Amino acid sequence: MARPSPHAEAFAPIAGRTCWHSLRDNEGLVALAFMVPALLAMVLFRLLPAAQAGFESVRNRGEFVGLDNYRFLWSSDAFRNCLKTTLIFGAVVNPAQIVLALVLALLFVQRLPGGRLARTLVFLPVAVPLLVSAVVWGIAFRPDDGLLNALLATVGLPAQRWLTSPGQALPSIMILASWVGVGYWMTFLIAGLQDIPPEYAEAAAVDGAGWWRTLVQITLPLLRRPLAFVLVADTVANFLLFAPVQVLTRGGPTEATNLIMFEVYRQAYTYGDLGLASTEVVIVVLVLLVVVSLQFRLLRADGDADGGS
Repeated sequence: MARPSPHAEAFAPIAGRTCWHSLRDNEGLVALAFMVPALLAMVLFRLLPAAQAGFESVRNRGEFVGLDNYRFLWSSDAFRNCLKTTLIFGAVVNPAQIVLALVLALLFVQRLPGGRLARTLVFLPVAVPLLVSAVVWGIAFRPDDGLLNALLATVGLPAQRWLTSPGQALPSIMILASWVGVGYWMTFLIAGLQDIPPEYAEAAAVDGAGWWRTLVQITLPLLRRPLAFVLVADTVANFLLFAPVQVLTRGGPTEATNLIMFEVYRQAYTYGDLGLASTEVVIVVLVLLVVVSLQFRLLRADGDADGGS
């Protein structure tokens, strides 16, 4: 019988490492193959349109105009009011949605009777297309025979004008956006809460910490990453809100609901000015980058403060 080579044991670890590196390389290729469709979609539907918007923003009717479009918008009272309305909308609706979503998430992670049914009902508006939701809410907001005014009449309150009032139209759009958004962001926060090990809360209870102290000093810091994602994603989603305005108010009354994405749509498809529309898109992207960067900086500063304490 042939004896094994005296060098076999010496080469065995090398052969094992070679096979392991080969397997890892193959896994990398497989992962890259799965990523190719997503990368192509990002290039085709994100990067190329962004590059095209930047190219068109320095043109007008096919002619190169440099920064004239930016100067025109900067001096335009209508565009400044549109941007101001969008920022006010986001400053109000974003915190409201996140706080409501967090309250509901904290409630629904508890084992309450009927909790699953209630969670399903809160999430149900997410399954309805936003366009359909806008139509339904448009019927409910009718000043003469709408459901909301009928409910107000049952408790003796006067009817409201809702979408036909310059002072109530924007809050009405906020209600519609929150009806959909709160349930959607709630699911992410529920997932984050369920990932927190229960041992932390048990240790806090042993130390005598109450519900509020446990929430502030343990739950919220451990929920920082899901909250950061929800904050940024909610900001972007509300900043780019379009369908309810287009269906219900078309920017009115008296430009009270003229959010930035509807203004982009109007410049491109109503006035046919692709140059100004592209310039507005570039400004939207720049404003979003500034807002999101500030949010990340604040979150990082809070995280450093918590770590230092």
